[in-house]
Amino acid sequence: MTLAAHTDVVEPCQNINPIIDGDFIVTDETTTLGGDDKAGIAAILETLELLIENNEKHKDIYVLLTPCEENGMLGAKNIDWDKVPEHMIPAKNMIVIDNSGRAGLIAHTAPSKYDFKITFNGRKAHAGIEPEKGINAITLAGVAISNMNIGRIDSLTTSNLGTIHSEFPSNVVADLCVVTGEVRGHSLESINETLSSYENACKKSVELFGGEFTFEKICVFPALKPTDELAFAKEFATIYEKMGISTELQIIGGGSDSNIFAEKGYNSIIIGVGMEAVHTVNEKLDTRELFKTIEALKNYITK
Repeated sequence: MTLAAHTDVVEPCQNINPIIDGDFIVTDETTTLGGDDKAGIAAILETLELLIENNEKHKDIYVLLTPCEENGMLGAKNIDWDKVPEHMIPAKNMIVIDNSGRAGLIAHTAPSKYDFKITFNGRKAHAGIEPEKGINAITLAGVAISNMNIGRIDSLTTSNLGTIHSEFPSNVVADLCVVTGEVRGHSLESINETLSSYENACKKSVELFGGEFTFEKICVFPALKPTDELAFAKEFATIYEKMGISTELQIIGGGSDSNIFAEKGYNSIIIGVGMEAVHTVNEKLDTRELFKTIEALKNYITK
């Protein structure tokens, strides 16, 4: 089996001052803690150390640690699998220790994410002397956006706008406006329908006012779906249950390295390790949940 985590953390992350506060590890609230995903790495290392110290028999173990997960899963995306020696190819069943929340949470499904960028091109003119000769790109963008369904599209699909950028003095009719956003979903058909509807909204705006636009889209990461009808997730859930820990099989809205590995045929579950308020300066790690996670990993590997 494969144990996986990522080595990078989100900013602000310089000069972290970890503070032990009872059962929690916190910071002085000027930085993130970096439990996402230092906690995952700690769980893996402690599990391996326990196996070695106790000389316990166990399944074959592969460990996969990636950089740049927080920056678009770049580490996972840039593994050159053709150069990995055959005996080092990780096992297909993979436990990714990178889920926020308590031990017992097991995520098995996550959406695909597409980023989009729309560039509206209008025509410059003097806004005070002859505005009728111009085509305002900001207007093109605004009308298009007003006809886009943004937010919760359906039970499987969400969307969001990230930036609207156009920087001109007020006496110039703006001839450029760039809009960026994302669409996430568990159904590629629904994602494509949403992106197509956005493109159609842009076409209607241009038909109404003139000008031009370009619509770019890119798959940031594919969807994560179990390949075994949840057999692996349910098997690991029994380990928790034998420890008296309640389990929850989750469909989540975020992405992780698991999404990238899914394209290579890996069957991933993402387990909770006690991280709370991740990506904020209020982040903390519940060590009780970390220890439960370590025990569960050891019990699964040695069963």
